[in-house]
Amino acid sequence: MSDKVIIYHNPRCSKSRAAMELLTDKGIEANVVKYLETPPDRTTIIDLLDMLGLEPRELMRKGEAEYKDNNLADENLTDDDLVDALVKYPKLIERPIVVKNGQAAIGRPIENIIEIL
Repeated sequence: MSDKVIIYHNPRCSKSRAAMELLTDKGIEANVVKYLETPPDRTTIIDLLDMLGLEPRELMRKGEAEYKDNNLADENLTDDDLVDALVKYPKLIERPIVVKNGQAAIGRPIENIIEIL
């Protein structure tokens, strides 16, 4: 397979496991990034946001304690502030994210991933 596929994966997340199963069922060997163990750096997060066409807050899991505890709902925070929070608290990153050929999709719903494969 010539097209590299990357999945930002959290094994404890059912949607993330479903995305892994989808890739396996399609015979796709993905580079698995367990992003809670190996958090993406600032450049990677910015690249993912660009590929997803999202603003930093749109990539955040707003129900997480880190979101509330760090007052990340504050509208005065800049995109840079929010990217810094995603780097510092990778648990906030919406999951799973699959990347292929410069395109990315969040697997909520799983059909989003199928579109880029």
